[in-house]
Amino acid sequence: MIKVATRKSSLAEKQADIIIEMISDKLNLECEKRLYTTKGDRILDVSLDKIGGKGLFIKEIEIALLKKEADIAVHSLKDVPTELDDNFEIAAVPIRDDARDAFVSMNGLTFFEQRRGARIGTSSIRRAKQLLALRGDIEIVPIRGNVNTRIEKIERENLDGVVLAAAGLKRLGIDAIVTEYFDIEKIIPACGQGALCIETLKNNEFYDMMKVLNKEDIRMCVEAERNIMKLLNGGCHSLVAAYAKIEGDYIYIIGVNEKGGKIIKKDIEGKKENFLELSRQLAKKLC
Repeated sequence: MIKVATRKSSLAEKQADIIIEMISDKLNLECEKRLYTTKGDRILDVSLDKIGGKGLFIKEIEIALLKKEADIAVHSLKDVPTELDDNFEIAAVPIRDDARDAFVSMNGLTFFEQRRGARIGTSSIRRAKQLLALRGDIEIVPIRGNVNTRIEKIERENLDGVVLAAAGLKRLGIDAIVTEYFDIEKIIPACGQGALCIETLKNNEFYDMMKVLNKEDIRMCVEAERNIMKLLNGGCHSLVAAYAKIEGDYIYIIGVNEKGGKIIKKDIEGKKENFLELSRQLAKKLC
């Protein structure tokens, strides 16, 4: 029986179920979930950058791995810091769904159809700054909480709409409420958005078991994105984002950074086996 640790939320449990089904189908092993409440889940009245940024949604789960309360952990990859503690490693990135951001409004209007001065909810600096670049007249309203809580805040806080990850809405089966999907080029997603990863202790038996679930093309893409974030010192406090996709033997990467108050977007393309070098070149172009 493999003990699978994840956050105590509807979305995190759904995501753990996806990985558990993979483990059952491909490895013929049984699993049980272990649920944990992280610091990022507990503190909802303060922005992430003020309480530590990245790592807030995985620390308690990593402690469970160290204590052997859990054998593996399932995370949304965008919640995982680009540099892990020496005790841990990512064994596999087995799946990536829609990486786009989605707009949800209760009046049925798209983002660009909203009234002048529309109140748009998001807790993400990345989203906020890119949204303001598209429409400088809107008001960004910081909101935190799980997916359902943020949707409820549209009415409760008199918002015109909120921006959420498309993958999460689809995994919860509530994507019918999406008013509009943002093109990747307009709102570049968080590095690793839409991808799930399996974390284990370094060099242990569960790493060896789980690595067979890894999808190499997905891993190349998310590692390229995360390398850009690492090189540009990105995190919850800054606008750094990247998205990569592979078609045939080639990888295309687009990134965004803010320098001196100006938003810079650049892209690059090349052979997929050169994904890390291409990500380094793109990071330089974004500086």
